[in-house]
Amino acid sequence: MAITGRTVALALFGALVVVLSPAPGLTLVLVDLVVVGLVALDLALAGGVRTLEFSRSGPTAGRLGQPVPLVLGVTNGGTRTVRAHIRDAWPPSSGSRPREHRVTVPAGERRFLETTLHPTRRGDREPFRITIRSLGPLGLAGRQGRHHCAWRVRVLPPFTSRRHLPAALARLREVEGEVAIRGAGAGCEFDSLRDYVIGDDVRLIDWRGTARRGTVVVRTFRPERDRRVVCVLDTGRTSAGRIGDTPRLDHALDAALLLTAVALRAGDQVGLVAHDSVPRITLPGGHDHGLLARMSDAMAALEPALIEADHGGIVSTVLRGTSRRSLVVLFTDLVPAVIEEGLLPALPTLAARHTVVVAALRDPRVDEMTTGRGDVREVYAAAAAEQTLLRRRELTETLRRRGVEVVDAPPSGYAAAVTDTYLTLKSLGRL
Repeated sequence: MAITGRTVALALFGALVVVLSPAPGLTLVLVDLVVVGLVALDLALAGGVRTLEFSRSGPTAGRLGQPVPLVLGVTNGGTRTVRAHIRDAWPPSSGSRPREHRVTVPAGERRFLETTLHPTRRGDREPFRITIRSLGPLGLAGRQGRHHCAWRVRVLPPFTSRRHLPAALARLREVEGEVAIRGAGAGCEFDSLRDYVIGDDVRLIDWRGTARRGTVVVRTFRPERDRRVVCVLDTGRTSAGRIGDTPRLDHALDAALLLTAVALRAGDQVGLVAHDSVPRITLPGGHDHGLLARMSDAMAALEPALIEADHGGIVSTVLRGTSRRSLVVLFTDLVPAVIEEGLLPALPTLAARHTVVVAALRDPRVDEMTTGRGDVREVYAAAAAEQTLLRRRELTETLRRRGVEVVDAPPSGYAAAVTDTYLTLKSLGRL
């Protein structure tokens, strides 16, 4: 049984009557009988809780940062009208609103309640339980019970870098429509002949065509399609570090989604590997229209593991899943513990068979700290920041000497920089 505020107010009013009455003893008995009688009557007339049935409808997935509207159906299978307060409990990170509903459901009828989720984290969100308080006509007492109505909403990565997609696709069109690629263009497909202009590589001159036309012509190439791109997410402990309010892993997911969208539009195949000490995700390469959605779905529940990443295992996983030469984009951190102790020993095997890009995220606060000169603390912080940046540059040069492309960019331009590197390599025929 549930007691409401009205019952408390009625009891207080009865106590006041007893105090002011010339015969308190008799008045107390009468007041108690009246209060108990009204509460008992109200409880008897309250609609049943067990006879209620619940159902849900709405989307089962949504992007982080976007509202997810859901509908909760309430069916009264009893013989009395149910006047209920219903609390639909979701995890705090679901951001459900409103938290409580008031509804009247006549016998044999159904009502629909709208709840909107505003999730603050990726992953799956499921409701805990539904708590119902069915009150009587007087609102003095009621019945309370719980129901469970299963549902699952998968909160996908936000894909905020989508805003860079038009610019990336515009550059892709330029790459695919380029009439001449400066250089030999290894791995590029012959497209057509055109007249020589100053600045063209003389190695591209087609002498037979020149003899036929009577003027110097050069061969032009177009980037090959159906290349392979593998996005590799390092989900070790460094990916749990935050830049602002966002974990490094989430920035990597966003950049991988933009790269995938552009590569699919270019006709290339894209695969996904997420690995720390063991593989977390292994998504085979594909180029169908549903790949981006499958990749977002696989990324949704991915969380950093507070352990060191096994780069030898990462390389082995990539080599097992990719036999053809591919572009391997490794989303990781540019720090000695990751590069020198983990990646460099395993790098020769990977770089011998694939083109490798290391995509690292740089914390803009480090750049800001280098300008501090206000007091001794800021000077020491600026010196430490300069040392950190110098170490990153040294690691970058070490990787580049081993034939690895390196992206080191702040969050604002991280996804775009990774995609630009892919487009540059594609235009040069290095995929």
